[in-house]
Amino acid sequence: MSIQEIVDQALRDGYLTPAMEAEVGNICDTASELSIEEYMALDRLMGCLLTGEVVAVPRKQFINVMEELVLTEAMTRVAKIEDKEGVKLDLGDVAAYALNRLPPLYATTEEGARYQRNRAQEQLADLIRQQVEAAISKNQEKPQEPERQALGKKADDVLSQVSSLLQSYAPQYENSPGN
Repeated sequence: MSIQEIVDQALRDGYLTPAMEAEVGNICDTASELSIEEYMALDRLMGCLLTGEVVAVPRKQFINVMEELVLTEAMTRVAKIEDKEGVKLDLGDVAAYALNRLPPLYATTEEGARYQRNRAQEQLADLIRQQVEAAISKNQEKPQEPERQALGKKADDVLSQVSSLLQSYAPQYENSPGN
């Protein structure tokens, strides 16, 4: 979908979903230059968000406790190997490889996260270690690919700027009566 199509759909539906927001962000991040029509569509979207004609659907607040457990294990192991062997490992690749082979442990509250951490430490600690070790082995075997672009390394994230602007202009919008 193009930016104009996404904006048109948001205007028709009255809301901007996280997926639509991500698509606009992806288009903005990958385009070398936006057209005047795209800028106008973004301006129209921002105006509609500010007036409430279009509502940004909030993302669900949750975490995958397995991510923090795997990252902790991977950082410890990777640091030891890098110090000992003088090689450079990609922590993101190691964590992603291991996470793809482990069950997710989602939580929406601190109590739930504590429960999932305890459960994982009791029942999954060995499996986590095994998967991190396998991920490190796999990472050491693969050739380095300098042309790969890591996620989250984009220069300007237009949507985060729009989101920040909206929060500063209407911090209580979602909490106000009638919404």
